[in-house]
Amino acid sequence: MTKKRALISVSDKNGIVDFARELTELGFEIVSTGGTKKALAEGGVPVIGISDVTGFPEILEGRVKTLHPNIHGGLLAKVGEEGHRQQLEEHGITPIELVCVNLYPFQQTISKPDVSVEDAIENIDIGGPAMLRASAKNHEYITVVVDPEDYAIVIEEFRNNGKTEAATRRRLAAKVYRHTASYDAMIAEYMTNLAGEENPEKLTVTYELKQTLRYGENPHQKASFYRKPLGSVFSIANAEQLHGKELSYNNINDADAALQIVKEFDEPAAVAVKHMNPCGVGTGTNVYEAFLKAFEADPVSIFGGIIAFNREVDGETARKLYEIFLEIVIAPSFSQEALEILTGKKNLRLLTIPFDQEGKTERKLTSIEGGLLAQEYDAYGLKEANISVPTKREPTEAEWEALKLGWKVVKHVKSNAIVVADKDSTLGIGAGQMNRVGAAKIALEQAGAKAEGAALASDAFFPMNDTVEAAANAGITAIIQPGGSIKDADSIKKADEYGIAMVFTGVRHFKH
Repeated sequence: MTKKRALISVSDKNGIVDFARELTELGFEIVSTGGTKKALAEGGVPVIGISDVTGFPEILEGRVKTLHPNIHGGLLAKVGEEGHRQQLEEHGITPIELVCVNLYPFQQTISKPDVSVEDAIENIDIGGPAMLRASAKNHEYITVVVDPEDYAIVIEEFRNNGKTEAATRRRLAAKVYRHTASYDAMIAEYMTNLAGEENPEKLTVTYELKQTLRYGENPHQKASFYRKPLGSVFSIANAEQLHGKELSYNNINDADAALQIVKEFDEPAAVAVKHMNPCGVGTGTNVYEAFLKAFEADPVSIFGGIIAFNREVDGETARKLYEIFLEIVIAPSFSQEALEILTGKKNLRLLTIPFDQEGKTERKLTSIEGGLLAQEYDAYGLKEANISVPTKREPTEAEWEALKLGWKVVKHVKSNAIVVADKDSTLGIGAGQMNRVGAAKIALEQAGAKAEGAALASDAFFPMNDTVEAAANAGITAIIQPGGSIKDADSIKKADEYGIAMVFTGVRHFKH
C-alpha cells in the first residue's frame, strides 16, 4: 500500500497521540515539528521531522520551519491534475493528504495579567495559519483538521471509505477559516489597542458560540448566544448557572440589564428588571431589606421578572423570593440554605457572577441592517459630572441621597426616562416614552402618594417647564437633570416658584 502523508503540528495536544497512531494504522506516514514530533515519538508513533522533508533546518528560534516549497507544494497541489502531478514529481515533492494543525496559544498568552508585549508577539503564529489556509483552500484534495473534536469523524471516514467525504472536507475547511479569522481578529484587537487606535478603518471582532437558543425574542426567530474570548468576567456571558432551565434570548438581555444596574451600587442592593427596564430598585443594610424595597417599588411588574443582587442571597431572602414567580436570580453567591430553598423551584434559573472581578472596558456593539454601531458603554456617574444647582434652594442631605439613587437608575431606563426615588428605593419609573412629560406622568402616577417629598431624575434635559410643573403638583421636592435646554431658565423659574431644589449635571443618559 502506498503511504499517504499527514502533517501534524499542534499546540493543543489533547488526543493527538491516539489520533496519529490511528492514522499510522490506516497507512499514513506522519510528518511533524518540534514539540508535537517529540510527543508523538514518546507515544511510540513513527514520525518524520519537518527538516527531513524540507532539507533545511528550523531557524530563527523556530520562526521559520514549515514555510518551504516542499511543504506548501504538497499542500496546494491539485493532485487530480496531470500538470500538478508532474511538477511534484519533477521537484521531488510528496503530496500531503491530511493536515492537523492548531495554533500558538495567543489567546491564552495575552490572558495572563503580567504578559509582556514581547511574549505576546512571539505567540503570533505564522506558519500554522499559512498551512491551514493553504490546506483549506485545497480541500478538494486535503482533509484539514483544526479541532480535536473532529478527530473521531475523520478516522471513521478514512477507516470506512479510505478517504473523507467531500462534504466533511468542506465543513472542516470552513471551520479552519473561522478559526484563523478568529485568531487574526484577536491579534488585530490586541495590536490595535497597543497602538492606541480608537476608530480603526476595519473593525474585526470574534465571538465563540456559548449556546444555541431555543428561539429569539419571539418563537419564530432563530437565535444563538456568543461569548467574547477574553471578554469581561463580570458579565452574563461568563455567569455560572447553578440551577434551572436553559436561558432564553430575552432572559439573557434582561439579565444583562439587571447586572448593569446593580453594579452601580456599593451598598447592598436589589434590582428587579422586566423587558430590559428596571421595575424596582432597592438598597438597605442587607439584601433582605434591599429586596423588600425593590419589591414594594412595583409588586405587580416584578411578576415573571429578573432579580439581581450585589451580595450573597441568604435563607431569609430566599424564602421571600420563593413566594414570587421569577425567571432568574443573579448574585455573587447563594448560601447553602438559600440554594436548598430556591432549587425547590424546578425552572428558576440561579446565576452567580464574580462581583469581586473588575469588568473590562468594552465597546457596545449594536447591529443594524447592513451595518454595526460601536460606542463606549455609558460609565459616567455623578463623580464625573459637572454638578451645579441653578435654583434658589439647594437639596437637603436626604434629598441628595434620593437624587443619587435616581440618577444611578435613570441612565439604565429606556429613553425618554424619568425615575422617582427616595433615598433607598425607586418609587416610580417612566420608560420609553416619546415625550418627557409623558414619562414623568407615568413615573409620578406609579409613585402616587409616595412622590410627596421624593426626588425626580431625568435622563435628558427638559425642553419645557411642563415636567417641573407635573413634578411639583405630585409633591416632588428635588430634581436632577442634565440641563442644557434653551428653555432651562423656564424650568429653573418654575422650580423656584414651587421651592424645588434642582441639580444640573451636564451629563445626558439617553438609552435606546
